[in-house]
Amino acid sequence: MFSNNSWQQTTRPRDFSQALSAFMSAVYLWMVVGITISGLTAWFVSTRPEIVVYMLQNPFLFYGMIIAQLGLVIAITGWVQRMSVAMASFIYVTYATLVGFTFSSIFLVYTHASIASAFAVTAFAFAGLSVFGYTTKKDLGPIASFCIMGLFGMIGVMLVSLIFPSIMSNTMQMVYSAVGVIVFSGLTAYDTQRIKALQFQYASSGQARKGAIYGALVLYLDFINLFLSILRLMGDRR
Repeated sequence: MFSNNSWQQTTRPRDFSQALSAFMSAVYLWMVVGITISGLTAWFVSTRPEIVVYMLQNPFLFYGMIIAQLGLVIAITGWVQRMSVAMASFIYVTYATLVGFTFSSIFLVYTHASIASAFAVTAFAFAGLSVFGYTTKKDLGPIASFCIMGLFGMIGVMLVSLIFPSIMSNTMQMVYSAVGVIVFSGLTAYDTQRIKALQFQYASSGQARKGAIYGALVLYLDFINLFLSILRLMGDRR
């Protein structure tokens, strides 16, 4: 197996550029596939309110799907290199479908117009941030460290709010969402830069297709969390 350096040394600059372009194109294609699956699933389920109500009224089912989603994310991030491409693809598609089921409730909470607006804003913001992460020569590691600390802070607030729901006042929800926009904006740029660098590793080991699925999952998570934060900030409730 070649190391990253030896692989780069034995690859002509033009070939390397083409390989990187193909890899990132596959990453973005898989990410769009995941978002499309989640969006269509969420919309389809939302047209059947009885299904949404049934999920929300059955905590074992709802939280079971949440736990299943976490398990699938851990499976891909931890063992993607040991999986076949078919298995990694299946897990990714299954995860995106489950997210669609759990996200179906937003169609009952927010107006369709505000969901579309938030999605459009997210798409433009994500595109700009990802292009910046792809093209910048600056190391975005320090920004990522700051954003990860913010993410842990958000998780802490969320856990505390489960015990003391009263702390999530309207003002607190706005602050929480604003922090989410900042955190996932920074992570989008950083993760794009990191995935670009990972292309060396996956190409040298002949696992570029699985690497593309892994990269797509990372950017998919950034996108949907950025979308949710923007929706909470600008969305009109029914």
